[in-house]
Amino acid sequence: MFPVNRRATVAPALGGLLMRHLFAVCAAALLWSATAFADPVGRYAVEGTNPGGGSQYTGTVTVEKTGQTYRVIWVVGSTRYVGIGDHDFIAVSYKSGNDSGFALYGADGDNWSGVRAYAGARQMGTEVWKRE
Repeated sequence: MFPVNRRATVAPALGGLLMRHLFAVCAAALLWSATAFADPVGRYAVEGTNPGGGSQYTGTVTVEKTGQTYRVIWVVGSTRYVGIGDHDFIAVSYKSGNDSGFALYGADGDNWSGVRAYAGARQMGTEVWKRE
């Protein structure tokens, strides 16, 4: 019988283990950097179009960290909307008086862009947040 080459039997196992660890470290670094760059906390100038291709509007949006969630406050004209959201993609349910709706935003560099609709709407509006 031929002598067993221990190096030949151990190397694939170590290589697989090394690759798994390398993959885990790279994935963690990628997730950390995406989260670090996609931090929505701050104040933004907002520009949007109402659902259905309606009128355009401008205002401000402030995003504050509140534990595991974010408080999102829009001021458009004399109306203040308050919502709660998550990070990476900001999904916000908002309400002001009898108006309520839902919005979804994604990071666009240091800014955010997305779509929104009032409750019961049949069309979406668009919105862009530009960091101030």
